[in-house]
Amino acid sequence: MENKKNTAKLPSECTTIIVGEEMTADGSRIFARSEDFDALQCKNFQVFHDTDQGPTEFVALDSKFRCPLPSKRLGYTAMPDYNYPGEWGSAGFNSLGVGESSTETIFSSPKALEADPYVEDGLAENCTYNIVLPYIHSAREGVLRLGALIEKYGSAEGFGIGFIDDKETWYLENAGGHRWLACRMPKDKYFVTGNQSRFRTYDPEDTDNYLASADLISFAAEHGLYDPKKGPFDFHEAYSKDDVNDTTYNYPRVWGLQAMFSPDIHNDVEKNTFPVFAEANHKLTVTDLRKAFRFHYDNTSHDPYLHCNGKEPYRPVSIFRTCQTHLLQVRPWLPKEIGCLTYVAEGMADLGVFLPFYQGISDFPEAYKKGNGKCSADSAYWTFRKVMTLGMTHYNSYAPLIKETYAKLEAENDKKQKEMEAQFLKLWSSDQTAAKKLLQDFSDNLLTHAIVVAEELANELITQLTADIQKEYLFHGA
Repeated sequence: MENKKNTAKLPSECTTIIVGEEMTADGSRIFARSEDFDALQCKNFQVFHDTDQGPTEFVALDSKFRCPLPSKRLGYTAMPDYNYPGEWGSAGFNSLGVGESSTETIFSSPKALEADPYVEDGLAENCTYNIVLPYIHSAREGVLRLGALIEKYGSAEGFGIGFIDDKETWYLENAGGHRWLACRMPKDKYFVTGNQSRFRTYDPEDTDNYLASADLISFAAEHGLYDPKKGPFDFHEAYSKDDVNDTTYNYPRVWGLQAMFSPDIHNDVEKNTFPVFAEANHKLTVTDLRKAFRFHYDNTSHDPYLHCNGKEPYRPVSIFRTCQTHLLQVRPWLPKEIGCLTYVAEGMADLGVFLPFYQGISDFPEAYKKGNGKCSADSAYWTFRKVMTLGMTHYNSYAPLIKETYAKLEAENDKKQKEMEAQFLKLWSSDQTAAKKLLQDFSDNLLTHAIVVAEELANELITQLTADIQKEYLFHGA
């Protein structure tokens, strides 16, 4: 835990984008989130396998939170911080093809917290992945399990958490210590949020599209959070924080991303009147989502990197202290081994590369499982981080090379994936063992090659930086 002291004051805050299947170009569903915390928090990738003898108790490493667990545990993938290997799993799929993304930091209002305070040593963000994903069989079941844990143990802080499977996508926002609301993602819309609870409408009778704590509305009415005489219940108005800090930290991200996807929507960046669910002006793709998570008000007066302004008031989507960004994609028409796919960019998405992690792989190359709070040559995370750190020293000079190199690699990988998936499907019907070996070999080779590309890119950047420094401090003779 060598970095805990240095990172204690850093906010753990993210951006989330969800896309319904009728809003994507290929009919897939996508749940995506950046994990913005600390650039020094190296991610170690893990694969757990199905077992009937799993741990029967969860013990948090950084709080007094404890809870019992079923001994029967599904296999799953995880992306924890290096110093929390059994928690902070972050995002991935279990062996049944159910995915979870945990969590988006959100905040309840002071008035709501006065009525229902957060619970010290209750259920914190870092615990919500490893005690839920290995024990659920559907996205809806994930909501119900998490909701029951919130009600039993209380929340230690505010969070939004997503679940996705081959039929549905759900997003849950907690409220105060013991309450929550979850909505099913509309098929024909997308959803954007940045560190703020965004849900508004709730119909307790419509259990196809809403799930919530039983007293969500009555508790709000009883404690003066909602007045039934003034109109329909509004979850955001009743429970969520919305103050001056949101106007520059949270509103601009929603405003910017909705402008990117839906330019016909004319939002006011200073007013929280953004639609909760919106329709894009074109069907969205994985490429669109990659672009969205690289967004920093590009080429405008609010672009902090173009203007070398670390004090820019508008908080960008892509920031340097991002640990990783993931896109959970479900393509239900394919076997879950290749149909459930997590694209991950380690570090800052704007100067990073999105790589595919298939649900059907059984392991990661060693470099993706290594690393701590200090840069090391054997860690994939630190190899990618090295590139973006060099890039940020002279962003306008070095970023174009990084972006060009990674764009080329992503295009090459997209093509290779299509070719591999076609081969996989031919094998799958007759020899599943051979198909899985094909997938594992492909994954190992692709992920290893990405490290080589990053290492070569870092060397080129060092070469350019050396030349630039020499030019600045030449002190040549007569």
